Amino acid sequence: MPITVGQDTASTRRTLSVNGNSVSYYSIAAATEAGLGDFSKLPASLKVVLENMLRFEDGKTVTTSDIKAFAEWAEKDGKNPVEIAYRPARVLMQDFTGVPAVVDLAAMRDGILGLGGDASKINPLVPVDLVIDHSVMIDEFGNPRAFQMNVDREYERNMERYQFLKWGQTAFENFRVVPPGTGICHQVNLEYLAQTVWTDKDQNGEMVAYPDTLVGTDSHTTMVNGAAVLGWGVGGIEAEAAMLGQPISMLIPEVVGFRLTGKMVEGTTGTDLVLKVVEMLRKHGVVNKFVEFYGEGLDSLPLAQRATIANMAPEYGATCGFFPIDDETLRYLRQTGRDEDRIALVEAYAKENGFWRGADYAPIYSSTLHLDMGDIVPAISGPKRPQDYLPLTGAASAFEKVVADYRGIDISKEAKDMADEGPVATKSVDICKTAPVEGEDYQLKDGSVVIASITSCTNTSNPYVLIGAGLVARKARQLGLNRKPWVKTSLAPGSQVVTQYLEAANLQEDLDAVGFNLVGYGCTTCIGNSGPLQPEISKAINSNDLIAAAVLSGNRNFEGRISPDVRANYLASPPLVVAYALAGDMNIDLASEPLAQTPDGKDVYLKDIWPSDAEIAELVEKVVTREAFQSKYADVFKGDEKWQAVEVSGGETYDWPPTSTYIQNPPYFQGMGAEAGTIKNIEGAKILAVLGDMITTDHISPAGSFKDTTPAGKYLLEHQVPVREFNSYGSRRGNHEVMMRGTFANIRIKNEMLDGVEGGYTKGPDGAQTSIYDAAMAYEAQGTPLVIFGGIEYGAGSSRDWAAKGTNLLGVKAVIAESFERIHRSNLVGMGVIPFEFTGGDTRKTLGITGDETVSIKGLDTIKPLEVVDCVITAPDGTETTIKIKCRIDTAIEKEYVEHGGVLHYVLRDLAKS
Repeated sequence: MPITVGQDTASTRRTLSVNGNSVSYYSIAAATEAGLGDFSKLPASLKVVLENMLRFEDGKTVTTSDIKAFAEWAEKDGKNPVEIAYRPARVLMQDFTGVPAVVDLAAMRDGILGLGGDASKINPLVPVDLVIDHSVMIDEFGNPRAFQMNVDREYERNMERYQFLKWGQTAFENFRVVPPGTGICHQVNLEYLAQTVWTDKDQNGEMVAYPDTLVGTDSHTTMVNGAAVLGWGVGGIEAEAAMLGQPISMLIPEVVGFRLTGKMVEGTTGTDLVLKVVEMLRKHGVVNKFVEFYGEGLDSLPLAQRATIANMAPEYGATCGFFPIDDETLRYLRQTGRDEDRIALVEAYAKENGFWRGADYAPIYSSTLHLDMGDIVPAISGPKRPQDYLPLTGAASAFEKVVADYRGIDISKEAKDMADEGPVATKSVDICKTAPVEGEDYQLKDGSVVIASITSCTNTSNPYVLIGAGLVARKARQLGLNRKPWVKTSLAPGSQVVTQYLEAANLQEDLDAVGFNLVGYGCTTCIGNSGPLQPEISKAINSNDLIAAAVLSGNRNFEGRISPDVRANYLASPPLVVAYALAGDMNIDLASEPLAQTPDGKDVYLKDIWPSDAEIAELVEKVVTREAFQSKYADVFKGDEKWQAVEVSGGETYDWPPTSTYIQNPPYFQGMGAEAGTIKNIEGAKILAVLGDMITTDHISPAGSFKDTTPAGKYLLEHQVPVREFNSYGSRRGNHEVMMRGTFANIRIKNEMLDGVEGGYTKGPDGAQTSIYDAAMAYEAQGTPLVIFGGIEYGAGSSRDWAAKGTNLLGVKAVIAESFERIHRSNLVGMGVIPFEFTGGDTRKTLGITGDETVSIKGLDTIKPLEVVDCVITAPDGTETTIKIKCRIDTAIEKEYVEHGGVLHYVLRDLAKS
C-alpha cells in the first residue's frame, strides 16, 4: 500500500541519486532555504521527527507553524512543547500485546458493521509485523530435550491463539506474523526488519526515501534506536490507532544529550554500562523526553552494545535512547545481511539530510550528562528495580541488608552486640534463615539463587556478552565446576543466529555442560515465563518464608514478575548469570570470595573463569558472520512444520468461538452509538485502591502465572480448564474476562487500604476485605463509580494496554497520582480513564487518604487539556476537603478520545462516517 504524503510538501522535496538509482526525499536544508527556520543544530533524533512534519505537511494536520516550532526549539535551548501529529512508518507487535490488538481489530470490524460501515475499512494502513515470542515457558531445562519439549507444550497451550493470529494474517492487509521459535521481536527487528532508511512509493507512484520509524506494542521497541531507527513503545490501543491511519499526538520533546567518552576497561561488559546509564538517567529525570547518545566514546562502542542501552530506555524512563547514524551503523547493517544498495542509501541519505554523526557533530540539547566508560565496573541491579545499581563489590553486603529489612533486624546493633562479647572472626552478622529440601542432600537459605537465566532481548542481542558467557562456561567446565543443584538454569536466545554462532564456536556444549541448555527462542524468564521450580524447592521456600533469588540477563526485575517463589531478582550480564549459577548464593561476594571449589577442593574465583576481552573479540570476529544472518532469516515468515500445520478459519470478520477461554469478543463496541458523548463530572466515587510509589504495569496487570484461588483461576475452573492448562495472564490477554479479573492482582501489590496485606485485595461496599475484582463488580451493581489513588511514577514499566483496559472494565473513572509514566498515562486516556496529578504538594499521605472516603471531581464537562480542577474528598464523618488536581488529558485530540469513550471508539466512528 503506497504511503500518502502531504499536499503542501513540494517546496522541500529533493532528489538523491545512489548507485545509479534516483529517489525523492524531504530535505531539511530545503526547509531552511524556504525560510522555515534554522534546523542545523537540532539533534538527529529530533530531525527524524522534523522530516516527518515536512513529508506530511498538508496545512491541516501538519502546518508550517508546526515545522517552524522545531527551529524555535533550538532557539529556546531545547524546550518548545508544541503539540504535533506524528506518523510512524510501521508498527511492531509481539503476541502478548498483539493478540488483544488483533482482537480489538476483529471487534472493530463487527462494530463498524453495526454502525452501517464497511468492515474492510478496519485494516492496517502501514506495515505491521507481529513476532510470536512471549509464549514459550521453561517447563523443561538443563537437558538436551528441553527445547523440543518446551516447544511442544507451547503449541499445546496456545493453539487457539495461534489459529487466531493466522486468521489475522489472512484477513488483514499489511499484516505479517513471524512464527514462534524464530526469536524475540526486538532482536528480529534489529537484525532483519529494520532498514534505518525506509523506501516506499507515494500516492503518485514515485519512490521516496525517509527515516525508518515505528511504534511497538512492547516498551522495549526502543532497542532499535541503537541502529538509528526512531521507535518507542505504545499501548496496543495507540498502536491500533496508528496502524488505522490516526496520527500520534505528541509534544515536541526535550532531548537529553548523554555524552560518552573513554573506553570500556578489561573485564567489564555492555550490561555493566547500561545498568550505570539507567541509574544516572533515572536520577536526572527523563520521562517524556528523548535521550540521544553522542561523544567520542561512540567510536569504540559496537552497535550491539548501543542496542543494549537503547533497549532499556523504559527502565530509565525516557521515550527513547537514540544513537545517530555513523560508520558503526553501516558496519552492523552489512554484518547482519542488509542489501548493499540499502547500506549505500543509508550513508548517502544521512549525510545529505543532516543525520550523520561525524567528528563535527555538536547539536543543541535540552540538558546533558557525561559518563567516562573507563569508570564502569562489574555490576548487577536489584532486588526489585532496574535502577537499583549495585557494584559487584557491594552486592553481597547489599543482599544482607535486604534480608535484614525484610526480617526487621538491625544489623548494626547485632554487630555491636557481638563485638562487645569479644573479637569477631566473621565479616558480618549471619542473619540468613536456612531450610532443608525434602529428598535432597542440600539446604536452601535466604539468598539461594534458584533461577539463573540467560534471557531477554536486552542482552541476548549482544554477541560480546553471549560469547563471554560461553567462555565462562568453558573455563568452569575445564575446572570441573557445575551449577548448584538447586539452580534452575536456562538459555533462551533472542534469535536463531545466536545458536548458530555459539555452535560455530563450540561453546553451546560448554553451556550445556553447566546446565544452560537451549530452552526456546523467546522472552521466557524476563516476562515471567520462568516455569515452575522443582516442587520440593518451592515448598521449602514458601513453608519457611525464605528470600530466594533469581539472576537473569533481562531488563525487568519488578516484584512478582519473575517467579512467585522468588522475592529478590537481580539483573546481570550473561557471564555473571553463569557465575551465579555456579555459586548458587547471593551472599557470596563474587568480587573477592571463591565462588566454588574444584572436585579436588581448590578454591575457584571469578577471575579464574572470566575471559579476556581479546578472547571474546577474537571469537566474535570469527563466528558472527553476515552469512549466518542471511541464512537464518531467509524464510523468517515460513515457520516450522508445527506452524505450517496450524489451521485457519474465518473470513472478513472473525467467527468468535463461544467456548474459547483464550479469545473472546470484548465489550468495548457493543451497543455503541454513532455520536460521541460529553465528559461527565465524577460524583460520589468510591476508592478501589490506594497505592504507593513506582506502581508498575506489572503490579496493575501481571503477565505471569496465577493460582486457582484467584478470581481468574476460579473463572477458568468454572469453564472446565484444569490448573495445568491455566498458562499465564499474558497468554490470556485475548479474553477480557480473565484479564479484568487479573487487574491489580499482582501477588506483591500492596493496597494501603489494608494493613500489611499483599496481593489484589481491597474493601468491598460492606467494608470487608475481598478481591479487587469482586469489590469492583459489587460497586458496578450499585452504579457506583471508582477511583484509584497512587504515588510517583504510576504505571512505570511495560507498555501493556491491559493495565488500562482492565482499569476501565473494573469501572474506574479516574486515577489520581503524584506523577505518571508516559505510556500508561497515554493508555489510560486511550481507554477513556482520566489521569489526574496532585498539585500544591498534596499527596495521598499528606491528605491522610484511608480509602474509606468518597470522591467527586468537578469541571469535567468543560475540561480543557492540562486544566486544574476541584476534587472534593468527603471523609466518612462528612468532613469535606477540596484540593486542586491537574487533568493529564494533555492535548485537544486526547480530549476528543475521552469524549468518545476511547481512541478506538473515536477511530471507529470516524471510519464509519467516511
